[in-house]
Amino acid sequence: MSSDPLFQPLQLKHLRIRNRMLSTAHEPAYTEDGMPKERYRLYHSEKARGGIGMTMIGGSAVVSPDSPPSFGNIVLYRDEVVRWMSELADDVHEHGAAVMIQITHLGRRNNWDRADWLPVIAPSHTREATHRAYAKAMEDWDIRRVISDYADAAERVKAAGLDGLEVQCYGHLIDQFWSPATNFREDEYGGSLDNRLRFGIEVCQAIRDRVGPDFLVGARLTCDEDFKRGFGPEEGLDIAKKMSATGLLDFLNVIRGHTDTHEGVSKLIPNMGSPSAPHLDFSGNIRAETGMPVFHAARIQDVATARHAIESGKLDMVGMTRAHIADPHIMAKISRGEEDRIRPCVGMGYCIDSIYAGVASCIHNAATGREATIPHVLEKAPQRRKVVVVGAGPGGLEAARIAGERGHEVVVFEAAPRAGGQILLAAALKRRREIIGIVDWRLAECEKFGVRFMYDHYAEAEDVLAENPDLVIIATGGMPDSGFLDAGSELATSSWDILSGAEKAARDVILFDDQGTHASMTTAEALLNQGAAIEIVTPERSLATEIGGTSYPAYFRAFGQAGVKFALNLRLERIEKSGNRLTAAFFDEYSKEYVTKETEQVVIENGVMPFDDLYFSLKPSSQNLGEIGQEALLDHRAQDIGENPDGSFRLFRIGDAVASRNIHAAIYEAMRLVKDF
Repeated sequence: MSSDPLFQPLQLKHLRIRNRMLSTAHEPAYTEDGMPKERYRLYHSEKARGGIGMTMIGGSAVVSPDSPPSFGNIVLYRDEVVRWMSELADDVHEHGAAVMIQITHLGRRNNWDRADWLPVIAPSHTREATHRAYAKAMEDWDIRRVISDYADAAERVKAAGLDGLEVQCYGHLIDQFWSPATNFREDEYGGSLDNRLRFGIEVCQAIRDRVGPDFLVGARLTCDEDFKRGFGPEEGLDIAKKMSATGLLDFLNVIRGHTDTHEGVSKLIPNMGSPSAPHLDFSGNIRAETGMPVFHAARIQDVATARHAIESGKLDMVGMTRAHIADPHIMAKISRGEEDRIRPCVGMGYCIDSIYAGVASCIHNAATGREATIPHVLEKAPQRRKVVVVGAGPGGLEAARIAGERGHEVVVFEAAPRAGGQILLAAALKRRREIIGIVDWRLAECEKFGVRFMYDHYAEAEDVLAENPDLVIIATGGMPDSGFLDAGSELATSSWDILSGAEKAARDVILFDDQGTHASMTTAEALLNQGAAIEIVTPERSLATEIGGTSYPAYFRAFGQAGVKFALNLRLERIEKSGNRLTAAFFDEYSKEYVTKETEQVVIENGVMPFDDLYFSLKPSSQNLGEIGQEALLDHRAQDIGENPDGSFRLFRIGDAVASRNIHAAIYEAMRLVKDF
C-alpha cells in the first residue's frame, strides 16, 4: 500500500473506495432531455480512468416536476433515467472508481417559467434574489408528495447500480426548511430547530425505508449559512449533530455559505484571489464534533493541500472538483511520479460560469466534456514532421504542446521576450495572478517535448520558410481596437497600456467598455489599484454582461469600496482635447442625444483587431492556401485540403489572429487543428 495518505482506501459499510480523492457533485449541463447519456457518461468515466476514488454525478439531480431542470439537471422523476445511470455506473466501475449521485428538490431556487410552468415551492412564501421567483408556501399535501418523490428517486438510483446518494441541503428545499431566513411556518415544520429539521429527517427516513439499511446515503449540507438572516456556525453544528444522530446518514459532505445571491455563491464556491481551502478547518471541526465520515471541497486545487486534509484527519474524502475538470488524471499522474505534470486549476470559475451559458468547459482543457472526440492523452503521430508556431499566447502554446506531445519537431517564434501574450496582461492584476498557470504549465510540457522557443524574434515569412515546415500555425493574436472612433483615437489609452504599465492611470478616468468581459473589469480594477477615480461607461444595459455569476462579485466588491460611477446605454464616438483634459462624446441610442463627459484620461477596452500580416504573406506558399475544411473540423478529422500543388506546408491561423475571442476559444481551436496532424 502506498504511504501517500491520498492513496489510503476508505471503507464505508460494504463499499471500499480505492483512494481518498473525490469529485463532488456538480452539473456540467451535459444531459440530453434530462438524461445522463454518452457525453455525461464519458465525462465521469474519464475521471475513473484517471484514477479518482469516487465521482459524484448529478449536481442537483431533481426529484420532482416542480423542481425543473433549469441548468441541465438529471431528471430523476422519470423511470427512463435508470438505464442511463446504469450505463454510467458500469463504465465508472469498470475503471475501478465508485460513483454516487446528489439528489434534490431546488425549492425556491429555480425559475417558475421552465419545463411544465409549475409554481416553485418553499417552506414559506419567499422570493430568492438570484432567480427572482416568488415561491408558493408548501401545503401539507405538497410535503407528502415531495417526500415520496425523494424516495422514488432514491429507488431509481439504487436500481441503476450506483454506490449511494447524497441529499443536497444547501440553498435548496431541505435547508430552506432549516433556515430562519426562509422558514416562517407556524406548524410542526417551523419555529424550533427540531421542527425545522423535521422535513429533512422525514425525507431521509423515507429514502432509508425505500433503499434499505445497506445502501449508502449521505447529506451535503451547509453548517454555517454565513448570512445575517440565516443560521450561524453554532446552530449549523447542532444541525450536523442532530442529522447524524438519526442514524439515517452514512457520511456528511460539509460546505459553508449561502446561495441566495451571486455574492453568496462566489464565497461558497471561491474563485481565484480567494484563500486556499478557506473552509477546511471548519469542515474538520464538524468531523471531530460529529464523529461522522466527512467529505469536503472548496478551492482545494493543489495536491499538497489535499494530502494535508487527509493526513491531518480533517477529512475522510477530499474534493478537488474543479481541479478534475482541468485534469481528470490527477491520481494517475501522482501514481506514476508525474505530479508536476498535472494541469493546474487556475481558479477562473470559467467552468461554473459557462454552465449557465450552455455547458461546462475548462478555460484551458478543451477535452473536458468533449471526451467522445478529443482525448485527454494524445497518441504519437505515425510520422515525425516539422511544425512552426508563430506567437506564444495561449493558442500558440497549446498548438506547440500538442504537436510536441504528438512527437513532432516544433519551433515557436515569439516577438516578446517571454511567452504568455494577453494572459500576461490579465495576470498583472494581483488578484488574478494564478491565471499565469495556463502559460507555465504549457511551457513545462513543451520543455519535456523538446519544443524550441525563439523569443524577441519578430518572425517574417522568410524566417518561417527557412525552417522548412510541414505545418505552420499563426497565433499572432491582435492589437487593441480603437478604430471605431469617429475622431480622437490617438488620444485614447488602451487597456493594454494600463495593464502592461506602459501608461499610468490619471487621477480621474473614463473607462469605455464595449466588451463586458474580464478584460474590461480587470482594467477597471487595475485603475483603482493605481488610485484613479473612474467612471465605467458602456453601451450595454448592464455592466459585465459576459462575466458569470461566481466571477463578477469580486470586481463589484472593489468597485463598491472605491465608489466607482457607472453610465449605461452610451456609445463612445469621439474624443477631443479640452485644454489639459479630454472631452468624450457619447451617443445615447434611446434618447438620440449626445452626452459629453470631461476627464483626464479615456481608457478603451473594445477587443482586438487581428494581427494577420504574416498569415497573408505565407498564404500563397501554403498547400491549403490557409483554408480550413469546416466539415473535417467539426467532425474532428484531419484537415485534407490541398488546393495549391506548389505549396510546401499547411497553414492555419487560430485565436485572436482570426477574430477577437477568449482563451478557451484559442486553445480549443489549436486542439482541433493540430491533434490529428
